Amino acid sequence: MEKKYQIYAREYRPKTFEEMVGQKAVVQTLQNAIRSKRIGQAYLFAGMRGVGKTTAARILAKGLNCLNGGPTPSPCNECDSCKEINEDHSIDVLEIDGASNRGIDDVKTLRESVKYKPIRSRYKVVIIDEVHMLTREAFNALLKTLEEPPPGTVFIFATTELHKVPATILSRCQVFEFKKVSPRDIVGRLKQIAGEKSLTISAGGLALIAEASEGSLRDAVSLLDQAVAFCGETIGDTELKELLGTVNKDLLFEFSTAVLEEKPERIFSLTATVLETGYDLRLFMKEIIQHFRNILVVKSVPAPGDLIVLASPEELARLRAEAGKAGEEDLIRCLQALQAAEPGLKFSPHPQIHFETTLVKICHYRKIAALKDLILEIEEPQKGGGAVSESRPAKPAWTPAVSRKAEPPAGLGEGFRTRNANPPAGSAEARPGAKAPSAPDGPRPGRGENPASKSEEKAALEEPGVKSFLDKFKARIISVDELKAKADSEEE
Repeated sequence: MEKKYQIYAREYRPKTFEEMVGQKAVVQTLQNAIRSKRIGQAYLFAGMRGVGKTTAARILAKGLNCLNGGPTPSPCNECDSCKEINEDHSIDVLEIDGASNRGIDDVKTLRESVKYKPIRSRYKVVIIDEVHMLTREAFNALLKTLEEPPPGTVFIFATTELHKVPATILSRCQVFEFKKVSPRDIVGRLKQIAGEKSLTISAGGLALIAEASEGSLRDAVSLLDQAVAFCGETIGDTELKELLGTVNKDLLFEFSTAVLEEKPERIFSLTATVLETGYDLRLFMKEIIQHFRNILVVKSVPAPGDLIVLASPEELARLRAEAGKAGEEDLIRCLQALQAAEPGLKFSPHPQIHFETTLVKICHYRKIAALKDLILEIEEPQKGGGAVSESRPAKPAWTPAVSRKAEPPAGLGEGFRTRNANPPAGSAEARPGAKAPSAPDGPRPGRGENPASKSEEKAALEEPGVKSFLDKFKARIISVDELKAKADSEEE
């Protein structure tokens, strides 16, 4: 009789604690608890999908009920008890789906069944998967039984959403948090499976699968199984990229080059390429954010090492070349803009326009002058051709702090005067012994109230020096009245 095919995820499911990958702390704690016979009444395993929660629950049940020297941290998988648990038909090990049996009536039935001692095994083990799906009433009905379970009964809960489990349940359980499996551990496990199955796959292909699995070992094994169905026993990188829908690295580098070299005109053609290739813009934005993060890591850390997931030496060299085109502040500004735009892209009715305008906008970020440099240009007087800061090129400088006999600042026009400037001949201020009028106590008149001041302001804003200053602020409007107020405050 031909042997029935079994998917890799089930065929290579760990059967002992030693076979589990990436959960060293959890495994060591459970093994020590069995050795010292410190068996808890209830355990709660929390973590993302495919990291070994239900598998650990089954191994714990086998260790408690193994007939060869049990309780043991290393179940034999040969005795009748271990085989029954592996085949999921043990009388004393109940595995319940919390999503399908979530009501109070289901919990009442469970409470009645655990009153009786185990029939063939040492412990009666109740495993409830996705326990967070139980209703509030069901959780409340379970509290008393969970706090004082019958002798020889152990509850094991598993959940992917720990925050949905009531605190009253958590306080009655030993909580274990399962971590994401690292890419290196996933690659090691996949390499082992490929060797046992005589598969031909490159190290780069294994890295692609590990990256696509996002820390879930079960997903990684399932993707390897899918790749074998698509490519056969020889799995090529090109076919694997097509299967996984992996974003082309060259395309990501083209986008970063366009941004860092300030070439916004290239964004539109590159976006068209993304759409023609069939990538979803929302997922592509996620890849761009990760790409810029990698550039920032290379820029900030001399030896990135494991900080960039399974990057080849060639890719690291390209990232260093990109990082040399910008400073850390520029890269941080780009990353912040991309992350701020990502939620809007998700819900935008025009994702292409949202995507393009975001990237075109960050192409211009490096043209914006730092505010501290602009303030220094305003406030540092340049006396008689004095030395200019080496960090900025020499520019015609002006200062709003005007002395009594100084001429108006260059570039602000004849309309700019302060109460300390030289008064016109024949005016009240020019008479001998006349006191300069004091400034009114209240606020200055608002813009638009005096037509003469309005025309003076307009003329001042047309001067080349002021226009250049305003261009650097990118739409920040500085009124002449504000400059007058600054000059007056400095004089006082």
